[in-house]
Amino acid sequence: MTFNLSEYCLDVARRAKKASRELASTPGSVKNAWLRRVADLLQERESDLLKANALDLEAGRAAGLSAAMIDRLTLSNKTLAGMAQALREIATFPDPIGSVISSATRPQGFEVRKVRAPLGVVFFTYESRPNVTTDAAAICVKSGNAVILRGGKEAIHSNMALGELLAVAARETGLPVDAAQLLSTTDRNAVDEFLHLPEYVDVAIPRGGYSLIKRVTEEARMPVIKHFAGNCHVYVDADADLDVAEKVLLNSKLQRLGTCNTAESLVVHAQIAPVALPRLLGALAKGGCEIRGDEATLALAGPGVDVKRATDEDFFTEYLAAIISVKVVDSIEEAIEHINEHSSGHTETILTRDLNAARRFTASIDSAAVMVNASTRLHDGGQFGLGAEIGISTDKFHVRGPCGVNELTSYKYVVIGDGAIRE
Repeated sequence: MTFNLSEYCLDVARRAKKASRELASTPGSVKNAWLRRVADLLQERESDLLKANALDLEAGRAAGLSAAMIDRLTLSNKTLAGMAQALREIATFPDPIGSVISSATRPQGFEVRKVRAPLGVVFFTYESRPNVTTDAAAICVKSGNAVILRGGKEAIHSNMALGELLAVAARETGLPVDAAQLLSTTDRNAVDEFLHLPEYVDVAIPRGGYSLIKRVTEEARMPVIKHFAGNCHVYVDADADLDVAEKVLLNSKLQRLGTCNTAESLVVHAQIAPVALPRLLGALAKGGCEIRGDEATLALAGPGVDVKRATDEDFFTEYLAAIISVKVVDSIEEAIEHINEHSSGHTETILTRDLNAARRFTASIDSAAVMVNASTRLHDGGQFGLGAEIGISTDKFHVRGPCGVNELTSYKYVVIGDGAIRE
């Protein structure tokens, strides 16, 4: 029998819609039991999951995937334990569905309640990272949403193994079995099929490279929550503590290269640059980081530090590699202007002991998260106490920053009266 992609995708979408309606009234205890069972299965079937992941890693290396992509693709005992812990943590959160956001009694005697409600069906398409499979499924189900998971072909063996766990746990705990469906096809055209089904899919969430997100944004016939690029900045102000600045900069840039919250650009106030740049650039170079700087950086880098001349394109680039662009500015106003022009709106941090400078920076920077004397790497759902995230939105509607359980809900109004009518 010939495989028909359109029919397959339509069937998945229809089943997801049906499951979403069942999930809207599924007790929190059932959702939590499912989360805990998936967590247990991650560890019970650890060997099988690592074997499946090894097939993806072998294929990825043969295909010439970058070191950053291989890093994102890799599962380990530690990774699986972390995935399980995230699910157990989400299970401890209050069930958002049905919770009252606000309420008021009107003069006519009826009560108006603003109540959290699911979005419905989420189509989530993502690349490389198989740990995202369970995070996304957990967040969607906990928030009462059915999810259709479309991972990248580079992680197909890992994702299929993880998808099986989701289904097994659903059957064992009584969760609607189609609440979390993982696509069995790697056909890229499947993405377009789901993006053209607004009667079944309520929101699309892409997480991956620029081309994927651009494609989803242009093709989707339903709202899109975008996880765009992470061109993040570290700004060292005139009154920075250089011990703190060095610690935060190295963590922001070098702790893990292939993530969206990794710093890609360093901005330094000219007043502190003669002292700060030799120290900070020397530490980056010692950590194996290539430095691309403007004219002032070239002049102030200090002996033994190799700096390449930066192009304007460098200041817009998300490297996902051991490379950083460096800019010297004459004022905090210039720093803010430079960052807002070149940033992707993800994460920026200021290093300063000046409270007024910190306030000015946090008020003026137009990004999803603005840090003060803290690493850009902290912008993460788990680090923020959300348990996990389906992505970090660089949009301003419907959500901004880490998309956790509450962020994947909407609301509806419930009106309670006793024969209330309008005069």
